[in-house]
Amino acid sequence: MQLDFFPSATLTKYLAKMFVVRILAVLVMLVLVLMMLDLLSNSGKILAVEGNGQGELLTYASLRIPQLIQRFLPYSVLLATLITLVTLNQNSEVIAMKAAGLSAHQVLAPLLLTALVVGGASFLFNERVVTRATATLKAWDAADWGPVPEESSVRANVYLADGDNVLTAAQLTGSGDSIRMRDVTWYRRSPEGAIVEQVDADSARYAGPGWQLEGIKRFDVASASSREADRLLVGEELTPDQIDLAKIDPDAVPFWELGEQIDAFEEAGRRTGEMRAKWWHKLSGPLSSFLMPLLGAVAAFGLARSGALFVRALIGMALGFAYFVVDNAALAMGNFGGYPPLLAAWAPFFLFALIGETVLIRTEE
Repeated sequence: MQLDFFPSATLTKYLAKMFVVRILAVLVMLVLVLMMLDLLSNSGKILAVEGNGQGELLTYASLRIPQLIQRFLPYSVLLATLITLVTLNQNSEVIAMKAAGLSAHQVLAPLLLTALVVGGASFLFNERVVTRATATLKAWDAADWGPVPEESSVRANVYLADGDNVLTAAQLTGSGDSIRMRDVTWYRRSPEGAIVEQVDADSARYAGPGWQLEGIKRFDVASASSREADRLLVGEELTPDQIDLAKIDPDAVPFWELGEQIDAFEEAGRRTGEMRAKWWHKLSGPLSSFLMPLLGAVAAFGLARSGALFVRALIGMALGFAYFVVDNAALAMGNFGGYPPLLAAWAPFFLFALIGETVLIRTEE
């Protein structure tokens, strides 16, 4: 293998340009198709709210598209890698580069560099744009696609534990003593963990101490009976400070802010394994684009006329999609505490980097 990783500036620019064009083409195609399917499933809910129309559908699309870009950019890099390498192989351009003395790693170097730049751009896009879009979209969803309250710190689907009991809310706004909750459910549980009573409420506010539920309906599990009441005081051990700490959604908080909030959780003695795994994954997720040319490289080498080019492309695709499956599984295990956060976020990346490098060396070098 030559020590000069980029032996030709002209060849590097040619391959990088070809790769970028295909990444953008595949990404646009995927996002458009998936956005249309998403609108088909959610437009009815949005338009069912009085006053919503085409403007709200466009707003929803503008908030959903960044999420789709974040999720499917690595897939686009994988598919663009296979399209680029298969094209180069079919046109005998790989053979020409090999005849000029380039090694397999030198052929892939422009693609790897381009993928690394794409991963860096993806990280900035995710933390600057996607986090804000996610926070806004979740708040709008929690408001049932109606007007979103003007208060700051809107959060959806809140889950809070008060000893054996559990308090959930579809939407939480404000901070400190001014916290307000909507669509609240209080589960009173026995010491064994069985639900004894379920209380559904329209809203809740801090009563100092405790939380005042208003517009409630109580259901007793033992007697299977229900009754209505105006208000009920619950959760006297839950303070606004504890709830402020619980109002962290890793998907809606930028990387540089999430680390500080995790540290605050740890100082308060709270469990942070799930958030720490997602914090690390904010780095390893975009960086997965760098792996795709390595995993798809098997499609570039070998004679196209041998009839095995299609099989090689399938192998490259299988390696790429296997990475995404293992990555999601490892992150899920990290969220449940099965893996340490660092291992859950980075083990799949390094594992498949070794697999891709091994396959490349075995097949070509």
